[in-house]
This record gives sequence, C-alpha cells and structure tokens, in this order.
Amino acid sequence: MRDFSRLLLAGICIAAIAMPVWAAAPKDAELLEEVPPPPKVIEGQPIDQPSVNKRKDGENDIEEYSLNGEVYMVKVTPPSGKSYYLHREDRNGDWVHDGPTRPLSVPKWILFRF
Repeated sequence: MRDFSRLLLAGICIAAIAMPVWAAAPKDAELLEEVPPPPKVIEGQPIDQPSVNKRKDGENDIEEYSLNGEVYMVKVTPPSGKSYYLHREDRNGDWVHDGPTRPLSVPKWILFRF
C-alpha cells in the first residue's frame, strides 16, 4: 500500500512539473495590441434606471423611487430628525418602516389566565 501511494505521489509531482510544457502557446499565436472594451448594452432592452420624484407633504420632504412606473421605496425627511425609508417586502404587501431604529416587536405570550 505504501509503494502504491508513493508511486501515485510521484506521478502527480511529475505531471505538475510537466504541465507548463503541455500548456505552452502554439507557435503561430499572435498577441493582440489592445483588447476592445465590452459592449455597453447587451442585445435586447436597455436597462431601466429608477426615477426619483420629489414632493412635499406638509413639512415633510418625500422622495418616491419608482421603476417601470411602480413605486418600490419612499424616503421621508421630517423637518427635525433623521430620514427614514418605507419599502415593500413584496408586491402586494403593506409598506414597512425601515428607519433609524426599527420598530420594537414585542412577543405577546399568554403566561397566566384568571
């Protein structure tokens, strides 16, 4: 068993040393002077950029981010305090508040009944 493992290890070492010889470039290969940059837009529809609609709601500044005509996020900036974001977790869901501090989720377990 030891002889087999030594023979296997020697074969792997010889293959690793001989690998650069096998991987040499063909003799008729030419270097390119400059590689062209990739295309800006792949064939098909161009990528849509989100649009931002700014408005005022009372004293709050509101920025609505929409893509393809559908609002997916709203940034609310009150006159005093930090900005917070409202976004949807899914298309049909309600707006979720994602502000400086997340809303506290209190478990409501029943411990005693009288």
